[in-house]
Amino acid sequence: MSQRPFKVLGIQQIAIGGPDKTRLQKLWVDMLGLEVTGTFRSERENVDEDICAMGTGPYKVEVDLMQPLDPEKKPAVHTTPLNHVGLWIDDLPKAVEWLTAHGVRFAPGGIRKGAAGYDITFLHPKSNDEFPIAGEGVLIELVQAPPEVVAALG
Repeated sequence: MSQRPFKVLGIQQIAIGGPDKTRLQKLWVDMLGLEVTGTFRSERENVDEDICAMGTGPYKVEVDLMQPLDPEKKPAVHTTPLNHVGLWIDDLPKAVEWLTAHGVRFAPGGIRKGAAGYDITFLHPKSNDEFPIAGEGVLIELVQAPPEVVAALG
């Protein structure tokens, strides 16, 4: 196997889904004290989310509290309570190229801007014949780390 041309630097986010994000806010914001730093709504992704933060600067980790815009539509962000884990990557395009060449399955959509403004893509939770390596039931987001995160965690 060729040398890996990228590094996973740390956890960028965890995303938690539920039918009503105000219930999630009770724990994460009211009880645990996380700060709501933004919101994101997307019809295409069927999501209404609050972006919360713990830590600061390059060590900040997002906790996204998500509810579906329409509980009958896909993606169903509320049916998997721990919806996905996001990982900081130092070179996202190289990572995607190398992982794909080594049989890792990606979810449709390619590299695109995510809710927090970083380039992102997702590893598919399930493998198939063409791509035998996947998240084994877990959706994993790969996030391009900005220079300050690469400097701090790299």
